[in-house]
Amino acid sequence: MEALFNRIAEWLKDLLVDATMDRMAGLFDAVNSQVGQAAADVGASPDSFMPSIFSMVRNISESVIMPIAGIILTFVACYELVKLVTENNNLANLDTWIFFKWVFKTSVAVMLVTNTFNIVMAVFALGQHVVSGSGGIIQGQTAISEDMLANLQETLEAMNVGELLGVYLESFILSLTLNILAIIIFVIVLGRLLEIYLMTSLAPIPFATLGSREQGMIGQNFLRSLLALAFQGFLMMICIGIYALLIQNYSATDDLIGSVWAIVGYTVMLAFGLFKTGSLSKSIFDSH
Repeated sequence: MEALFNRIAEWLKDLLVDATMDRMAGLFDAVNSQVGQAAADVGASPDSFMPSIFSMVRNISESVIMPIAGIILTFVACYELVKLVTENNNLANLDTWIFFKWVFKTSVAVMLVTNTFNIVMAVFALGQHVVSGSGGIIQGQTAISEDMLANLQETLEAMNVGELLGVYLESFILSLTLNILAIIIFVIVLGRLLEIYLMTSLAPIPFATLGSREQGMIGQNFLRSLLALAFQGFLMMICIGIYALLIQNYSATDDLIGSVWAIVGYTVMLAFGLFKTGSLSKSIFDSH
């Protein structure tokens, strides 16, 4: 009977060792994939990330939002003309220069509205240039090396069934946590791109207010928001670069489980840092 129990224990031990090794070998696959994809997505311009979506957003904006922007621009131009006239004592102190000034301001406003998408793409091209220039900071992988796996297998084979069961459950929790973090990173990066498309779709309306002295703050704040979104990608690349450098300090240690938990902590920090880049970028550019 004792021999039977020993055989069952050996079978359970081998089963737990193999299951734990399989789980640990691919532990960081999801995170590695999302971090690498995030670095690529952050550096993509709105028209190159998903051209079909950008084309749809642009067509809808030009056919639906642009006419509304034209109405707003007409109102702003008329209001500015009335203000210029009343400020000169209802033409009692006539100065023909004010009409040339009004024509010039209106012409510039019309030019800005009609070239809205060119200006928007120029802003994101600037951000993409900065992101591309910082791409060299991304290096390293969080994958577990073959030497570490060999050391882990030796450690596991020296454990009893109870200890192996604990390590297996711990590896399961690690795998679940990292998969959740990979999803969070994916949602944060995709959320920024979605915000870019949504802001781009309404761009003509705030651009139509730039010719107004009183309502021009709407357009100015919109431009600051565009710059914040463009340079948010740069801040995201910095977060990813810091993460890549930090995990290298733990990827070659002998305490594999401790190192893995440390990397999980850094991954949580990465997700939090990516989430905070939006508010940080807006605060830098004073947009709201």
